[in-house]
Amino acid sequence: MTGYFIQAFIYLIAAIIAVPIAKRFGLGSVLGYLVAGVIIGPMIGLVGEETATIQHFAEFGVVMMLFLVGLELEPKMLWHMRNRLLGLGGLQVAGTTLAVTLLAINVFDQSFNVALTIGLIFALSSTAIVLQTLDEKQLSKTDGGRSAFSVLLFQDIAVIPMLALIPLLAVPELMDAAAQSGAGLGGETHSDISLANHLSGWPYGLVMAGAVALVIAGGHYFCHPLFKFVAKSGLREIFTATALMLIIGISALMGLVGLSPALGAFLAGVVLANSEFRHELESTIEPFKGLLLGLFFITVGAGIQFNLLFDNFFSVIGLTLGIMAIKFTILLLLGFSFRIRGSDRWLFSLSLAQAGEFGFVLLNFGAQNHVLDHATVQLLSLVVALSMVFTPALFIAFDRYILPRFEHKKNDPETDEITEQGTVIIAGIGRFGQIINRLLVANGIHTVVLDHEITQVENVRRFDMKGYFGDASRLDLLHTAGIDNAACIVIAIDDKIRSVEITQTVKRHHPHVKVMARAFDRGHLYQLRQAGADHIIAETYHSALELGGQVLMGLGFNKRHADIVKAAFVDIEKRHQDELYEAWQSLTEDIKFSSQYSKLFITLEQVMGEEMKKTCEHLTDYTGSKPAHGQADEAQKPQSEGSTS
Repeated sequence: MTGYFIQAFIYLIAAIIAVPIAKRFGLGSVLGYLVAGVIIGPMIGLVGEETATIQHFAEFGVVMMLFLVGLELEPKMLWHMRNRLLGLGGLQVAGTTLAVTLLAINVFDQSFNVALTIGLIFALSSTAIVLQTLDEKQLSKTDGGRSAFSVLLFQDIAVIPMLALIPLLAVPELMDAAAQSGAGLGGETHSDISLANHLSGWPYGLVMAGAVALVIAGGHYFCHPLFKFVAKSGLREIFTATALMLIIGISALMGLVGLSPALGAFLAGVVLANSEFRHELESTIEPFKGLLLGLFFITVGAGIQFNLLFDNFFSVIGLTLGIMAIKFTILLLLGFSFRIRGSDRWLFSLSLAQAGEFGFVLLNFGAQNHVLDHATVQLLSLVVALSMVFTPALFIAFDRYILPRFEHKKNDPETDEITEQGTVIIAGIGRFGQIINRLLVANGIHTVVLDHEITQVENVRRFDMKGYFGDASRLDLLHTAGIDNAACIVIAIDDKIRSVEITQTVKRHHPHVKVMARAFDRGHLYQLRQAGADHIIAETYHSALELGGQVLMGLGFNKRHADIVKAAFVDIEKRHQDELYEAWQSLTEDIKFSSQYSKLFITLEQVMGEEMKKTCEHLTDYTGSKPAHGQADEAQKPQSEGSTS
């Protein structure tokens, strides 16, 4: 038992140290996990033979991830994805399989059966790494991210026919050698329990279809009453056990009939996407998914055979980069064909250029079914692992070199010719800027709206609002828009750095113009203040304050008391804002990493609590009564969005 504790401690401490460091330097958590695995495995040898066994267990994290992905997709949304799912995904798998097969036959002199198996293995990409990284970098909602997801989903489905096809490709020489030794390759037979091992043809197809139908029907008719029954117990741990039981049961069922557990979990997630228990399931499964995926990435790094790599360094690296180049080229061509534009095309192509975790499954399956020999399996396993290790570097290259270039190009198209000048210039016509513009225009104030996002300008034009495509940080555009005679400029763009730059530009060249700016958070507010902004509003401050007041009224405060408490809260914040700002100016690091700032903030929060308590006591003394929770009068009823408060 002690040995298991020691191994668990090694894996956890490696993750705890490596991942925060990798995140701090902008390298992403996946690379941190992979590096941690390399350090504790091949480099210093703290883990060894158990890595392969742990990896099979950790692959369950991929199953959980696809279950959570399914929860985000309604069946209607999945139907809308059919063109890219089948077209883009199908062409990628077919094109990569064909290219790698031809390469294996013509360059490496492999037989057709072996070459086709290798082609199928490298047609797959890493669902775990790609989806995790896209989610971390908030790229999953982009066109490139959605296209990558469509291909990954098709690949996971394609694993099923691949598993059915590989046994038919068995090499006679390997079958004879296995028969003579009395065992499968490696001296062991496939030990997984299977109800479909001895079936073929239409009976096997019926069993698979029945398993899929059972998952869909069970999710639709059985899960709702089950979760409702469990939820009534009020025990969170039982709900957690039920969620895990559901995913493990589906995985076991899929394994029994020879299907992909990940596919079964995905289907169950899609079926439950409209369930009222969806969010509870997400919050329950998410920690397990994250931990198991991290463990899986560590085992990939720890499983790299450096001895084999050093013995065949140039051939292994050349093969890895060659496979990734082939996949990248095919993906780039498909990106052109399916009109994936700009940086999204590069994101799509780079993100899927690696081999995937299911490659390990197909390699072992190919060995067990006498298609691949032991030496080939070891070599290709190393290539699969290295391609996964190289993937975070591709995302880093995308962030640092490709994305800035396309952002620059996106902002460089010819700006609109500004034909008017305004009393107020508004930089940014998103959800925040639109409200300000409508308010000013409704009161007869002439505005000129600039936005460096062409889509935003096109959107407001559809509603008969006037806007110009242009970068408000350019002094010549501000001059054309009338900055010389303007009273103020409103900065409402979704770009922290650019908003600070605009503030500095305006205050340097036109100090008479008042700068009204929106801040995303406290640190951004201080940056804008330092740059010279005259008035700054935190974008969520007043809406949060208003909702907080409604909560107080719902708890028994009358409207007048709630307004007094809110006003006192704002007054206390204003009195201490200079102290916080001065502390921020002395920082050499970001607010969220500064213990000095955190201590000051906590102290001020304590002061806030004491002063708010005094305010409430004063109200009690003044009115002679204390607000009673839950006893709201008519004035405390919920108000509509349009009402004043």
